[in-house]
Amino acid sequence: MCVVVPAYNEAKHISKVIRGIPDFVDHIVVVDDASTDNTADIARSATGRVEVTRHSSNQGLGGALITGHKRAIELNADISVIMGGDDQMDPRYLPALLDAIIDDGYDYAKGNRFMASGLEKMPKLRILGNSVLSFLTKTASGYWRIFDPQNGYTAIRVKILKSLDLDAMQHGYQFENDMLVRLNILGARVKDVPIPAVYKGEQSKVRLLPFAVRTSICLFKDFHVRLYRKYILYDLHPFALLYVTGASLFSWGSLLSAYFLYLRYVSTERISPSTGSVMIAAIPLFIGIQLLLTALLVDLEEGRRLS
Repeated sequence: MCVVVPAYNEAKHISKVIRGIPDFVDHIVVVDDASTDNTADIARSATGRVEVTRHSSNQGLGGALITGHKRAIELNADISVIMGGDDQMDPRYLPALLDAIIDDGYDYAKGNRFMASGLEKMPKLRILGNSVLSFLTKTASGYWRIFDPQNGYTAIRVKILKSLDLDAMQHGYQFENDMLVRLNILGARVKDVPIPAVYKGEQSKVRLLPFAVRTSICLFKDFHVRLYRKYILYDLHPFALLYVTGASLFSWGSLLSAYFLYLRYVSTERISPSTGSVMIAAIPLFIGIQLLLTALLVDLEEGRRLS
């Protein structure tokens, strides 16, 4: 088994993180993402199962995780675990992640701070942002029972990693969201494990608004990639027909309704649409909503099978 430790300017914590990793772990791969402090030097001072890879330029959290996962594959590890270099992932909960894979047969296990005690210590703004992104990630990935997608404390079967195009994955903080979408396309089973996070008053490196915008755009694209690959390319599935037809009718009805409202309340002529015109807009709108809700139920059932 391999534990990957992504680190950027974590000289204060990296030594404690390495010392805390249990003895049953075979390999520890520290990926220094072009830190400006002596994180890499401190990590290299550790002996035995620790190896350090340093990026010449900052590649983002996802870039560091990709490098670490690739190394886990090269080391022929059976499981690759992510444990951050900021000492916010308690190593005592590592066995719980591994049990989900080894004993319960899941392909990917991730921490969920919302299922654990101590949630009151999480900053309120982070709780709100995580809740919104959780819903968007559920929609994009199809894992409707999964929450707290930004939790980076994860474990994955290396045989699943080998099936992923790691280089094509998101290199920023959207990596975990992108991972869930790609795992769903593969039909991988995913489980949330209750794991409280450790908060010590550190300032997050994430700028919330730009991150939320970039992640929302990423998830919108990922949803349609999943739709095409899983429900059209690999298996012509009723979900694709329901969603495409429903989205088309809903869009047509919405645009036509907006146009009629413009004519009635904004234009200088103040034209009132006829009953027939209203029906032309309303019927596609309502049918589209029904088809989209049906598509959602189909996707919910598929997600239930994988989590």
